[in-house]
Amino acid sequence: MELIINGSKRELELELRTLAEVIDKLGLSGKPVVAEVDGEVLVAEQWPAFAVMPGMKIELVHFVGGG
Repeated sequence: MELIINGSKRELELELRTLAEVIDKLGLSGKPVVAEVDGEVLVAEQWPAFAVMPGMKIELVHFVGGG
């Protein structure tokens, strides 16, 4: 399935069905992440039930600590 993630086309496995699965596949599970899909900001509680479809535009911002 082709998704546009942070402005880049990405081909991900077809069996990924939810935003939570996409975030997990990208290695961002458990990290502080903000997700926007097609202009709609989604809170983490919505991710497991939010179905992804080919062509969706997903913006993911994650925070990194440091000094």
